[in-house]
Amino acid sequence: MGKNTRTVKVGSVLVGGGYPPPVQTMWKEPLGPDGLEAALARIRVLESLGCRILRFSAPSLAAAEAIGALAARTDMPLVADIHFDWRIALRCLDFPIAKIRVNPGNLGASWKLREVAAKAAGRGVPIRIGVNAGSLPADLKDRADRAEALVEAAEREVAALDALGFGDVIVSMKASNVEETIRVNELFSSRHDLPLHVGVTEAGPAVQGCIRSAVALHSLLSRGIGDTLRVSLSSEMEDEVLAGREIVALATGRREGADIVSCPRCGRAGFDTHAFAARWRDRIYGLGKPVTIAIMGCVVNGPGEARHADLGITGAGDRVIVFRGGQITRTCAPEDADTVFAEELSKL
Repeated sequence: MGKNTRTVKVGSVLVGGGYPPPVQTMWKEPLGPDGLEAALARIRVLESLGCRILRFSAPSLAAAEAIGALAARTDMPLVADIHFDWRIALRCLDFPIAKIRVNPGNLGASWKLREVAAKAAGRGVPIRIGVNAGSLPADLKDRADRAEALVEAAEREVAALDALGFGDVIVSMKASNVEETIRVNELFSSRHDLPLHVGVTEAGPAVQGCIRSAVALHSLLSRGIGDTLRVSLSSEMEDEVLAGREIVALATGRREGADIVSCPRCGRAGFDTHAFAARWRDRIYGLGKPVTIAIMGCVVNGPGEARHADLGITGAGDRVIVFRGGQITRTCAPEDADTVFAEELSKL
């Protein structure tokens, strides 16, 4: 559980106030008006995997229209990411957008921020202040202590919104450096009660990015620092969601839905765990039940080592076996493995 920060409502999701930190991801392709049906289908998959908030870049008024049309057709809280043009933020607020994200200072004149804040307040929409190490205000870019610079940039924008009477705020301060990410959030958390969106920005490809994000976010979340998170990977959105879900489970002791145990495969393997796990990953994680599924390569690591699993599958010579609680319940030919596994999975 997080520290007792303010509670901010993002659509139907509560952020802060000690609520479990919701996992976010960001849409990775341009969203056009002709792709809404495909987008809705993918959003349903993301939701089944544990995504609770979804952010879209809104670089133009046309993008705002497309995001707005999508927001009207899904219950997933959608966030519009705005840079430079306050008019895009104003247009997004004509739709059921759940949150607006802005970078400090890049909207330009203070009256533009005032217009955005006024409209957001009127519609009950929070604002996320997003500070990145690569986009600091000019007078903070060369500061030796970059963590302090990130915090000051965020504090300036908080003060500007506070002066406008706008307090429905979430703050993020992101760097690609793990130690910097930890320190900047520690500093801000020690000074303010605003909810924090935490993450390592531009963390890298899947393996490197997951490691860097896990180290930084586990350190923060396990100490109650951080109210929502995104794992930023050069990989698919589904990977970001599953990585975030796992980090939250390990850092807070709260696991949502199914868990997969699978072996790395070796010379003993009689079963292609890699291909099987890839085919079944999303369906298993989308079960929405607190069950453990084992996908193992041989009988050594099958019913014995994975006897705790609610359901498991492994190879045994020229056969595939299915087991529950360490006890073999079915055997089949390899070509029938998916059919048999589907039947057994449906019984959980």
